[in-house]
Amino acid sequence: MTPPAPNFRHFAAIDWSGAAGERHRGIAVAIAHAGDGAPALVRPGHRWSRGEVLDWLLHDLPGDTLVGFDLGISLPFADCGAFFPDWADSPATARSLWALIDAICVDEPHLGVGRFVDHPDAAPYFRRHGGREGARFGGGRGRFRVTERAQDSMGCRPYSNFNLVGAAQVGKSSLSGMRLLHRLGGRLPVWPVDPLPATGSVVVEIYTTLAALAAGRAPGRSKMRTMAELNTALAAPAIASAPLGGQGAIDDHASDALLTAAWLRRAATDPLLWHPAGLAAVAHTEGWTFGATWGKDPGNAPA
Repeated sequence: MTPPAPNFRHFAAIDWSGAAGERHRGIAVAIAHAGDGAPALVRPGHRWSRGEVLDWLLHDLPGDTLVGFDLGISLPFADCGAFFPDWADSPATARSLWALIDAICVDEPHLGVGRFVDHPDAAPYFRRHGGREGARFGGGRGRFRVTERAQDSMGCRPYSNFNLVGAAQVGKSSLSGMRLLHRLGGRLPVWPVDPLPATGSVVVEIYTTLAALAAGRAPGRSKMRTMAELNTALAAPAIASAPLGGQGAIDDHASDALLTAAWLRRAATDPLLWHPAGLAAVAHTEGWTFGATWGKDPGNAPA
């Protein structure tokens, strides 16, 4: 029997960025409260730094909040039995991976990860700018986690966290996010690397495209750049949120965060999303994307 879903009173979604520098237009923080009220941006108009997001989580986060980060909380492990096969210092768990990345980059400002991806032992596993594809990258689209295979079965097109090239790459944002997760120091549990607590706040990985799919948008049309598009998505039955005021254009980072905060409010009540097929084998190594299931291709779900 599937255990019941946890209870939360607030639902935050953070659109993240791994770009160089201190402050980023690509970071947006939104929150929705229990009920059906419209989600809202936290500090609207503010250009966040990654350090400020960490500080907000540690000091200003409301109690009993489900926090979704749009990044990968780990790297592929199950496919090769290791994050970095043949590297003697390859970590055994997601938490030890976060610690390794942060230790190598400890003096790099703004939670940057350049020193890690250029590290002589790590670089062979990444595809980097300038045509520098490491011998251990794996070719093609690169290596994928089990949860990313599940996303693919839902009609999405995930990117490997070992890929650091292209406008849609997620590698650097994921690696910088892992530094943040390490610096949380266990003060906020990170599901499923950590078990769900009976009460309190929890951090999960999200993929904003899953919220867009739930709202009836196609994977290739997940971005919303007008208030009208966003309010149509918020009104979808799976979201069931009051609309936002205003009209005209909206930044797609803000719209991603706003829609996903409202989606989390509904999705978090589904017990099955907390217990997807294949989770147990990878929970402490690869983690999982909350909301990822074996939708269109259940036959590929791990036993």
